[in-house]
Amino acid sequence: MTPLQKSILSAVKRRPMTLRELQNNLQVDNSRLRTTVSAMVATGHLSVRNGTYVPGFATYQNEANPNTIPCTLVKLAARFGFASRDDGQGDIFIPGRALHGAMPQDKIDVRLFDHPRVEGSSEGEVVEVKVPNNRFAGTVCLSDDGRLAVEPDGCRDVKFLLAKQGSEGVHIGDKVGILITHRGQRHSDHRAAVVEKFGSSDRAAECAKAILYGRNVRQEFPPEVLAEAHAYDNAVIDPAEAAHRMDLRSIPIFTIDSAETKDIDDAISLQKLEDGGYELGVHIADVSHYVRPGSALDNEAFERATSIYYADKVIPMLPTQLSNGICSLNPEEDRLAFSCLMRLDSEGDIHGYHFVKTVIRSRVKGVYKEINALIEPEEGADLTELKDKYAAVLEQLPLMEELYRKRLALRRKRGAMEIESDEAKLVIDPESGRCVDIVKRGRGTSECMIEEFMLLANQCAANAGRTNKVPFVYRVHEAPDAEKMEKLSATLLACGLNAKFKNPIPTQLELAALLDETRGQPIQTPVHTGILRSMQKARYAPQPLGHYGLVLSDYAHFTSPIRRYPDLAIHRILSEMLLGASADRISKDFNEFAQRASEQSSKKEVDAVRIERDVEDLYKAEYMHEHLGEVYTGTVAGITPRGVFVELENTVEGFVPAAQLCKGEAQVVDGVSMLDPLTGRSWMLGTSMKIRVAASDVALGRIDFEYMVE
Repeated sequence: MTPLQKSILSAVKRRPMTLRELQNNLQVDNSRLRTTVSAMVATGHLSVRNGTYVPGFATYQNEANPNTIPCTLVKLAARFGFASRDDGQGDIFIPGRALHGAMPQDKIDVRLFDHPRVEGSSEGEVVEVKVPNNRFAGTVCLSDDGRLAVEPDGCRDVKFLLAKQGSEGVHIGDKVGILITHRGQRHSDHRAAVVEKFGSSDRAAECAKAILYGRNVRQEFPPEVLAEAHAYDNAVIDPAEAAHRMDLRSIPIFTIDSAETKDIDDAISLQKLEDGGYELGVHIADVSHYVRPGSALDNEAFERATSIYYADKVIPMLPTQLSNGICSLNPEEDRLAFSCLMRLDSEGDIHGYHFVKTVIRSRVKGVYKEINALIEPEEGADLTELKDKYAAVLEQLPLMEELYRKRLALRRKRGAMEIESDEAKLVIDPESGRCVDIVKRGRGTSECMIEEFMLLANQCAANAGRTNKVPFVYRVHEAPDAEKMEKLSATLLACGLNAKFKNPIPTQLELAALLDETRGQPIQTPVHTGILRSMQKARYAPQPLGHYGLVLSDYAHFTSPIRRYPDLAIHRILSEMLLGASADRISKDFNEFAQRASEQSSKKEVDAVRIERDVEDLYKAEYMHEHLGEVYTGTVAGITPRGVFVELENTVEGFVPAAQLCKGEAQVVDGVSMLDPLTGRSWMLGTSMKIRVAASDVALGRIDFEYMVE
């Protein structure tokens, strides 16, 4: 619950109140109060009786249902933990005395306290550990009595004693993989054995290995999977299979990716039509031809669900024989493809499409940086060599840019949001494995162009699934909920914007207008960040629930079957449609499959994103360790009561404690600004701040800054 919701609930528990009485009691903006009260009524936290508000049924669930609640422990510190309810109804705070030795990712039963210390919050006790998680990565340390111990990653100030057997050669500060061999009622009673030794905790590469171990990421393929993959060693396409497909090898098709990309799964072609329209081809590696249902390859791909990219490494969804070999659309090699051929009018609106199995031959492996140089050449640049490389497809480039500009105008017209965000590119020394530089990953015209063309193909795939009423795996992005909109309204007010939306949930056009209005302004950071945080997380679902951010009624992922299982799943379904299978037959064969693929892919995507983010933090900390004591100017990117997060130009983020900024107790307004009541000084999201690099902990992926008074 938000602070305002808690205040409202606390007030009506004392006595029933009208809306006017609540406003007078809480001294809050009337519009904000009405929106919040309406949301609380909808969720059952409030009820209306004769024009007055009283606690709703949801606040009495403890008394009505004293049974335990199935949960997963998601956070652990020495004196508290948090459990996530399996029914998706939020988190439960667990005091240290009530944890009874439970560990992160344990499946547990929790009993709620009838009288939590914070009124309106959920607080409880672990009754039973149903399914223990005993596998962790950690850092070797000393216990309070000087014995060899380990602190599991993500468990602040929690220590286990190490068994002597297996801990030979282990030193303080080493990263290790452990198994809990004995559990007690307290964390200090647990015992652990070392099963993997990674190396020093001041090396990001070793800490990354530990993260993969702790998250149970399988890096090697099982023997039965490799056995199937080896059948494609040095494979070429079957001429008999090619003969049954549309032959597009005479068309100048090509790929555009980063220079480092080895798993190339998409290619493009474009031609102008006599009526001024366009025929756009998006040609995707036909992975489903090689990865058959029920095979060891398919089962493993389903379990992994996505490739994981981190630093300069990748843990692929498919073995390299497929991902970098027969399924990769390498230049000057015949490949089987699944093509989406689209017809667009002179304004860029799509008028029709059809999917077809094809055989293609890419003319050249395009590189974003090189394509950008050709599309938008710098004055005086010698492009002779690049023009020679791209000679076979050079005529298509201005045409592609032309279509992209028209598509961009249409996207903006329907209100699709363009939220500014920066991505980091880690430069890793190949010999030492250390991070030697961090640069902001730029996006030029070619990156945006390819993104738009892939989006079009994905849109067509989703439309084909929905209109034919077959089971499918959709990419869905639902509208923000009322609670998140309340937080966004508070952010906008703190920034001096009195944004009034026509309805409790704003339209995409309204939010897009806010983004455009504040772009390049001092308040850009808090507004753009606030809107981003107000969004729901995109996920996969077997129902076409629409995509709020893209302003599309249906959307799917079709264009990356080498690295995403949802794409492979819908390739399989679309292939059945092309073979003429009836909707009833497809429903019978794929209903359960679409449900399972959606759930598994959503879960594994979240896991992969978390791994990629956490590993990136390790390398950033490693890089900044070599810059201790140096002074930089950054931008305030996050504000908490404990202090502020400052982001440097290279995307590195560090923490400045509130005690360094405020002489009095810091006052934080809606996570947007911090005020020192004694000096009157304030900081808000987007404020420039001069800092010194004070400390860097690679194992934790944490960087501390010291505030420099200007």
